[in-house]
Amino acid sequence: MFGGQQPILVLSQNTKRESGRKVQLENIQAGKAIADVIRTCLGPQAMLKMLMDPMGGIVMTNDGNAILREITVQHPAAKSMIEIARTQDEEVGDGTTSVIVLAGEMLAAAEPFLQQQIHPTVIIRAYREALEDIVNHLQSDLSVLLDVKDKAKMAEVVKACVGTKFIGKWSDMAVKIALDAVETVTLNENGRLEVDIKRYAKVEKIPGGSIDESCVLRGVMINKDVTHAKMRRYIENPRIVLLDCSLEYKKGESQTNVEIIGEQDFTRMLQIEEEFVQRVCADIIAVKPDLVFTEKGVSDLAQHYLLKAGITAIRRLRKTDNLRIARACGATIVNRTEELTEKDVGTGAGLFEVKKIGDEYFTFVTQCKEPKACTILLRGASKDILNETERNLQDALHVARNLVLEPRLVAGGGAVEMAASQVLTRKQLKGPYTAVAQALEIIPRTLAQNCGANTIRALTALRAKHASHKGAGVCAWGIDGESGEIVDMNVKNIWEPLAVKLQTYKTAVETAILLLRIDDIVSGSKKRGGNEPTNPAAMAQGHE
Repeated sequence: MFGGQQPILVLSQNTKRESGRKVQLENIQAGKAIADVIRTCLGPQAMLKMLMDPMGGIVMTNDGNAILREITVQHPAAKSMIEIARTQDEEVGDGTTSVIVLAGEMLAAAEPFLQQQIHPTVIIRAYREALEDIVNHLQSDLSVLLDVKDKAKMAEVVKACVGTKFIGKWSDMAVKIALDAVETVTLNENGRLEVDIKRYAKVEKIPGGSIDESCVLRGVMINKDVTHAKMRRYIENPRIVLLDCSLEYKKGESQTNVEIIGEQDFTRMLQIEEEFVQRVCADIIAVKPDLVFTEKGVSDLAQHYLLKAGITAIRRLRKTDNLRIARACGATIVNRTEELTEKDVGTGAGLFEVKKIGDEYFTFVTQCKEPKACTILLRGASKDILNETERNLQDALHVARNLVLEPRLVAGGGAVEMAASQVLTRKQLKGPYTAVAQALEIIPRTLAQNCGANTIRALTALRAKHASHKGAGVCAWGIDGESGEIVDMNVKNIWEPLAVKLQTYKTAVETAILLLRIDDIVSGSKKRGGNEPTNPAAMAQGHE
């Protein structure tokens, strides 16, 4: 009646829209591509990746999160994969590589079902169910309790974490550092347990020396020197005062005009300034400290008064350093010198000294009685080695922290994945549910692959071990990441914290679910009219 209808354009000309199966399969490809980048970084025989950033700096690492942070990707699904490595790093600190490998495999497991025209929501439902079963089993019969007081057992768990990293060679030292630091910063207030590594366990990297010289200080170290050359640089049992105010004359907040009539007024003005500084110093000297730390400046005059009283002053401290010193020696940070009292003075430190390491001066406040903050001193041959060591140590610290907060363990070396896979297989549900069980096997498979073992033979033998396991207790047979053989993890003593594993499975499965839910990608760039920024994808194509 109306003749041929014209096609209606809803989306603007340069908007690209992809929908349906194509998008889902593309997302799966993107996820697999990201997982392939990371796959060789799993296990004790992990390879390092070397990444160049646009500024020409290099990063050498095998930490999943650090690698993905440096890679620039274009595909939106790949971006969300990178995001999960960051979440994993922030939540539990370890397992960033496994979470990516697992998520990639979960997506790959869904591919055949999509090709058989099964609706994504059916797959998602099965994935959800499988995840719930895994979590329930992990919290009950697949994990064992750990006694936090048992130092040897704690050390074994942290050692298993460190073993896959660059500092595996110095694992005993790294384990000792991690456990000492976490024990120091653990705070138990009225039954509330707090382990704040980020704020109170500072890692100081000093190039030079060898990694063996790294240690945890019973106290705090800061990169500062004393303000006046004649001040004491070595004080035993110092009395410490921490300030948040400047020891110099206060200027007016905004522009201040002063009218002077006689010349004596000018002299009087200067005198008032000096008297102010003198009064501030007198307030400090009244509590008889040996050491004054302030976050702001110290004027020359104040230095003079403090020097005469035999007090060492250190200025322009970072707020975070000041908080750490307060926790280490028991002092209170005071905002106004008038309010200084005896109880604000910290007497917990046993030694204050200034040392020259390399070509910089460092201040040490050490031998504290019961420090609640500490500094980890890292030495190493070059900056790159130090950065990598720090990343590895952060993982070890997080593992130690997770153990203190949630003391449950699961067997490492792919054993727990195999056990979980068996649990799912025994339910004998067909379809996507069993696919999750097969996807879990990627961890032991990758471990075997990375050390050059025969993957098929190793996995078949491992599956048989788990299937024939009848007795009570956890079946702890897994792959030895060094040799690729099948070993009992109880004998090899490779354990991992439950918190890390739980987070890994939840994140991996949920990411797979999220990416399977997507059936439409609309990407549009605005026309370059005026000052509108173009989207990064279009810019990248323009530069090529």
